[in-house]
Amino acid sequence: MSAIAGIYHVKETVPGYHGQQMMQALSKFPADAAQTWKRENVFLGCHAQWIAPESIGEQLPFYDYERRLAITADAMIDNRKELFDKLGIHYDERKIMPDSQLILLAYSKWRDDVVKHLIGDFAFMIWDEKNQKLFGARDFSGTRSLYFHHNNERFAFCTVMEPLLRLPYIQRDVNEEWLAEYLAISTMIDVVDVSKTVIKDIQQVPPSHTVTVINGKVILSKYQVLSFDNKIRFKTNDEYIEAFRDIFQKAVDARLRTFKSVGSHLSGGLDSGSVVSFAAKTLQKQNKRLHTYSSIPAEDFQDYTPRNYFPDERPYISETVDYVGNIDDHYLSLNSINSYTDIDDWLDIYETPYKFFENSFWMKAISEQAGKDDVGILLNGARGNFTVSWGPALEYYGHLLKSMKLIRLARELKMYSRNIGSGRKKLLQVIGKQVFPFLNNGTNYQFPMLINPEFAAKMNVFDKLQNHGIKADGFTGLTIFNIREHLINNEFIWNSSGVAFSKLSLKYGLLMRDPTNDIRVINYCMSLPLDQFINNGMDRALIRNATNGYLPDNVRLNQKNHGLQSADWVHRMIPCWTDFIKEAKQLVKDKGAAQYLNIEAISNALSTAREVQKGDSAFDPELRMLVRSIIVYRFLHSFYLEGGDIYETRMESAKTGIAGS
Repeated sequence: MSAIAGIYHVKETVPGYHGQQMMQALSKFPADAAQTWKRENVFLGCHAQWIAPESIGEQLPFYDYERRLAITADAMIDNRKELFDKLGIHYDERKIMPDSQLILLAYSKWRDDVVKHLIGDFAFMIWDEKNQKLFGARDFSGTRSLYFHHNNERFAFCTVMEPLLRLPYIQRDVNEEWLAEYLAISTMIDVVDVSKTVIKDIQQVPPSHTVTVINGKVILSKYQVLSFDNKIRFKTNDEYIEAFRDIFQKAVDARLRTFKSVGSHLSGGLDSGSVVSFAAKTLQKQNKRLHTYSSIPAEDFQDYTPRNYFPDERPYISETVDYVGNIDDHYLSLNSINSYTDIDDWLDIYETPYKFFENSFWMKAISEQAGKDDVGILLNGARGNFTVSWGPALEYYGHLLKSMKLIRLARELKMYSRNIGSGRKKLLQVIGKQVFPFLNNGTNYQFPMLINPEFAAKMNVFDKLQNHGIKADGFTGLTIFNIREHLINNEFIWNSSGVAFSKLSLKYGLLMRDPTNDIRVINYCMSLPLDQFINNGMDRALIRNATNGYLPDNVRLNQKNHGLQSADWVHRMIPCWTDFIKEAKQLVKDKGAAQYLNIEAISNALSTAREVQKGDSAFDPELRMLVRSIIVYRFLHSFYLEGGDIYETRMESAKTGIAGS
């Protein structure tokens, strides 16, 4: 939505050109206004994109002369009425007061506890002139990014990292601790220590954290707004459903606040479908239509997937569109782009290596198209698997088996097997292997290790990951019984998707918002008994029951067929396969890359990938590992200097000082 920046010097005056350099670096992003505020030792800036009606013409940074407080903010606050009431804001002021000033008034009342009263997506910094204190925060799930650099004399912050590198005292050096974690984790998690970034001199305010700077001392403090009391109990299922609908509708409605058009991702499944079905009803009352965006396979894609998988989800999407109504649907086949051609764009947007390449091309393309269509809010249901549509049936049935609750298990399996169209004997085999791992006979295939074993040993990375509950195979040990504790204690679960959405929003001048990530929705869902999520042979039971009358039954009750939007990523890469293999060959010969990457594993993957692959290799772990290695390799090259061997570049940089310039 906006990009914020700032500099604080403990003793000396902030040179004016330092702030100008940061703001100039932000000029590549679209903006409705770029404003700054300065005192001798404090500089604040905002590169603003107007989304909400109250943000039009907003003065930001804003200085409150009476309270002697200044703020710059990247925020969309969802509980405005509640805050207005608590703060006693006059009704005439409520319609025109921007979120930044609301946060400032809330800080004036509650000081550092202000974050416990805010619901929404935010990153902000406040200069408290009376107390000579800089205070800021990032929302509980990190949907807005906030980076900073500090030493004993200086503190600088920004929404993105590149403007910080314009300051002469910040060095452009790779953080090997971050890189080791990234390479060692085989799942989609980037790193476990989210206070660090890929740049050694730049840190990040983690999700659910505040940052305080006084006399040059920086304090990061975790705050808690997740409250899984596990005590929400009603007498009937209808009461659970009605309470959910009320909370979810409020979460959706709060995210429709824009003077522009409203759009949404839409697949053929439950999460985005639920968001769309609740949003379209409210927008109809406002005489606005909802624009939906859906990725579909390339036109010449030959479907290789089993019959219960659907790379082309249009039949289900169309049913949702027709049933819900008030929707203008858009379908993007994106024939000219793929995961390989988009690497440079994504490295520029994300500013770090990334792992979600299979979906990267359509995530970016949908945001780009929505921006062109003057969409201000782009909804999604990305967090749904943890919240509204949570309910892993097989894991729950494994618990019943292990607990010897065989009568209940038999009843559930009978209904579940009918719902998904699979025999109970086959299901019992799957559940048995889950409960009794020795039945697997060593057939589980692990993602190839991307990190150089010597680099891993040097950084002691696997011990560190083990301390955070991540095993050598990448799995976190997350279960239906520890999910609440897991969500509370591990910021790394939230961070990567929040950063991606924050930077995509900034790039295309819109705001990506997820009602399934609303704190009220999460707290409600995680406080319910298990049988609200898995019952009567139905997984994801809460959202299936709650969308009765909102979504067509073919979508709402579908447990047999599954969408597979990333199924064609290999097929899309075929025209540039020669270039892909050529770059992989360069990688395995690069001495600099060999310091970090497992060249032996990459070479093995390369030997099987030399020939142009068929579409059905899309889920080959070695091929996926090869693409990930290319992304890291490309990042390291662009990070140091264009072209040349990474090792030689680093050695030359060390001699001439280029790396820190």
